[in-house]
Amino acid sequence: MAQRYVRVQNPEGQIYYGLLQLSFKVQVLDAPPWLQGQSTDLILEPESYHILAPCAPSKIVAVGKNYADHAAEMGTEVPTEPLLFFKPPTSIIGSGAEIQYPPQSQRVDYEGELALVIGDRAFECTPQEAQTKIWGYTIANDVTARDLQKRDHQWTRAKGFDTFCPLGPWIVREVSPAARLQTFVNEDTPVQSACIDQMVFPPDFLVSYISQVMTLLPGDVILTGTPLGVGPLHPGDHVRVEIEGIGRLENTVTARQAV
Repeated sequence: MAQRYVRVQNPEGQIYYGLLQLSFKVQVLDAPPWLQGQSTDLILEPESYHILAPCAPSKIVAVGKNYADHAAEMGTEVPTEPLLFFKPPTSIIGSGAEIQYPPQSQRVDYEGELALVIGDRAFECTPQEAQTKIWGYTIANDVTARDLQKRDHQWTRAKGFDTFCPLGPWIVREVSPAARLQTFVNEDTPVQSACIDQMVFPPDFLVSYISQVMTLLPGDVILTGTPLGVGPLHPGDHVRVEIEGIGRLENTVTARQAV
C-alpha cells in the first residue's frame, strides 16, 4: 500500500501532519511533508485524533469540463483550453464531515474528481517542470449548486458555499494514469465511473497552464474536473468518491438552516 499522508487534530485542538500507519496510528511530522517535514517521536493512537482534509491550501483552482463526456452532458463543447475557476478554502471539509445543503439552492450536485497537491512554488513552468511541482494526489468532490450556476452565468456562488469541497482522506505520492474514479450515492452501483487518463488536459498540462496565470504555492490544490454522470444530492444522502490507489472520500448531506 502506498504511504498515506494525513492532517489530523487532537481533542485539544492541535493540528498535525503525519504518516498514517497500517494500524491507523499516525507518525507525526514536524512540518507539512511537501515542506520537508520529518518524522518526530510523537505517535498518535487511532482513538486520539480526528482526520481533517489533508492540506490547508491558499487557493483551490478547479478545472471545468475536462472530460469530453461530461462537457457533452452539460450541453457544451469541450473547451479549447482549460476552463478555470476558484473554490474558496473555506469550502473545504474532510472525509466524514457533513456537506450542508444551502437553503438558497434547490439542486445541489456531486462531482467526483482527482485533486493535485502542489509541493513547490510554480510560476511559468513547462509541462515537464510542472510534473515535478505535483507533490501528491487526493480525492475531491466539487459540490455545485447547479441551479445557481445556471442562474448566475458564472460559478462563484454555486461552487463556493462552505462544505462544498470535501477533500481527502489522505494524500499519496503517485497514482496510475489508468486509475478508475467512481462516485456512489447511497448504494453500491456507481453513478460516475471513468479512468482519469480520459481527461482532456492531463495534470502536468494543467499545472503548467495555471502557472502561466498565477503562482501556485506549496499546499495549493488543483481539482482536475469530473467525468460523465453528475447528479443531484439530497439531505440524508451518503456520497462516496473512490479512486484506485488512493482510497475513498465519504460524506453525508444535511440541510443547512436558513438564517
